[in-house]
Amino acid sequence: MSDKLPASFFPSRFQILSGSALKMIAIITMLIDHSAAIILRLYAPALRPLFYLNGLAISTYRLCRDIGRCAFPIFCFLLVEGFLHTSNRRKYGRNLLIFALISEIPWNFMFANTWHYAKQNVFFTLFLGYLAFCAIEYFWENRWKQMLCLLALFGLSFIVNADYGWRGYIFLLIMYLLRNEKASQAIVGSCWLAYEWKACFAFISINMYNGKRGFIKGKAAKYFFYLFYPLHITVLVILRQVLFR
Repeated sequence: MSDKLPASFFPSRFQILSGSALKMIAIITMLIDHSAAIILRLYAPALRPLFYLNGLAISTYRLCRDIGRCAFPIFCFLLVEGFLHTSNRRKYGRNLLIFALISEIPWNFMFANTWHYAKQNVFFTLFLGYLAFCAIEYFWENRWKQMLCLLALFGLSFIVNADYGWRGYIFLLIMYLLRNEKASQAIVGSCWLAYEWKACFAFISINMYNGKRGFIKGKAAKYFFYLFYPLHITVLVILRQVLFR
């Protein structure tokens, strides 16, 4: 990782989160979100209001789903960091595509409880973002080809119909293009995420990033981070079948 960090809206003493810490925050918030989406939505007590906010009933289920909104922006930030610092970009992209394919069956069972579901998993959205980053750098001297590739990938985001869709693809471009301007990244990114405003809280942890890799090191730990996505969905789907069959 680079020792020189883009300016954060937090003073340096608050930049205490490593890349590993951000990964753990993303994984935990995603796990909370998916636990609610797969298990808690079928558990009546979790649907009962805990309190009311401006007349809106907030249940355990709703609270968990809202917490989970923070996962996607952090994963997007980590994708940009990974793309910039990986020693093998081709392998990096290959891993994204492989785990997109591996995750597809658990994802389908998560929402449709069948082999086929109209939407694809979020790894496909991240992979489209990766391709966009490659196109921006490869065609840096030819802006027409660069724009043509980005528009083609934008069109592909509708065809693929992955989680977060075209909005997620545009958000990834925002995160990449404003990677050296943390304040602008947070402001523009939050404006783009206004339709799902709870996700904007992710920029707090993103701006606490200190540029260090952290405690997740080695191939086994790296691939566990990829494998956690299909693995935890599979476990939760099995639990749903056991508890609510």
